[in-house]
Amino acid sequence: MDRRFWLGLLAYVLPTFPLGYVWHLVAFAERYEALDVYRDDLIIPFGLLAMLIQGAVCSWFYGKAFAPRAESWLRSGLAFGAIAGALGWSYMAIAAGAKHVMNSVPDFVLLETGFVILQFAIAGPLMGLAWRGAAK
Repeated sequence: MDRRFWLGLLAYVLPTFPLGYVWHLVAFAERYEALDVYRDDLIIPFGLLAMLIQGAVCSWFYGKAFAPRAESWLRSGLAFGAIAGALGWSYMAIAAGAKHVMNSVPDFVLLETGFVILQFAIAGPLMGLAWRGAAK
């Protein structure tokens, strides 16, 4: 793994973990609480571990699929964000809404959709920036 891989992993985790924490447990905490979707004893380290795994997979994937052909780090980062965001949305909003007991699936999907859009609008370009110059 080269330096760009580790920068890509950080490009994902460093904005995503604080954003996820603030989004779910501060800014929209009351809305999520009303949904009754969370356990009483959240395991924050599991969330961080999940994001480290996601960041490693995303950075590896970007390095294989996007970096070799990237003419513009911003354009490829946005394209990556759109594709990874669609995948993330499918399991973070749609599949979770289908599987977990909650008071309002539409409200949950709406909240998670907002989170995923913001998450990958930030992490996608940062991933492109971390891998910039790899096509040379």
